[in-house]
Amino acid sequence: MFPVRPTNTVVRSAPKGLLVEAHNLGPMEIPEHEHSSFCLTLQTGEQVGMEWWSEGRHGKESHRCGSMVLVTPGTRDRMRWDGPWRPVVVSIAESYLVRAAQELGCKNPLALTNRWNFEDCQLQMLMEGLRREMDHGWEIGSLYQDHIAMALSLTLIQRYSKETTISPIAKGGMSGVRLQRVLDYIDANSRQEITLNDLAVVAEMSRFHFARLFRLRMGVTPYRYVTEQRLENAKALLRCHPRALGEIARKTGFTNSAHFSRAFRRYVGVSPSEWIRHI
Repeated sequence: MFPVRPTNTVVRSAPKGLLVEAHNLGPMEIPEHEHSSFCLTLQTGEQVGMEWWSEGRHGKESHRCGSMVLVTPGTRDRMRWDGPWRPVVVSIAESYLVRAAQELGCKNPLALTNRWNFEDCQLQMLMEGLRREMDHGWEIGSLYQDHIAMALSLTLIQRYSKETTISPIAKGGMSGVRLQRVLDYIDANSRQEITLNDLAVVAEMSRFHFARLFRLRMGVTPYRYVTEQRLENAKALLRCHPRALGEIARKTGFTNSAHFSRAFRRYVGVSPSEWIRHI
């Protein structure tokens, strides 16, 4: 997004497939530069005026909280922001999005165009989720990052590619044999780091095709299924060792006790200690 890194960057991190940044900036002008990737910018602060120049075109926008900008690879632009600006910026490599389109069975070339001011609740939710996990040091791990990258790619391709058509899911979906192989793999490896690619390899499918078929068969994403399996294992351990949260977290695939407690409250509805009191 920025030709040079701003001095008041508050967070910057790079999970697999994405480059994610969060900034807290004052009025500024970004000099003309060329984008090498797809760049999504989400305004998370108060309303601010923005002016842009790109390839002989010029525009003025008013960005409120939730407003977004999408810039495609190869674009040369210059921007000016006239007030406090708190963007979350997600850059997606062109090769990653092209591969996603291919794995989704797109029949036409990827055809995304620049958008200087738009709103999309789904993209906003995904980017805010990335920001929260970035603040926690990416403790949830690779499978969540894979899930978010896939969901971002799918939303961009479905909603904003002018000519691309995603192939419908084939009738019959994932065979019972393949699904059982995946479930057995998760059961045997739930304490370890699991990636979407690991599960796709077991199912002998592309990542995006596997994720769509898994959700169709199981009713939840691979990430949610793995998390729920880990929490079920944690509940069994809590019944025997209710005070050893750090050890339980380590034995069930969570990064630490804080990560385990947050996931437990998110999915179960109460903290581990509250759950123990009611069993």
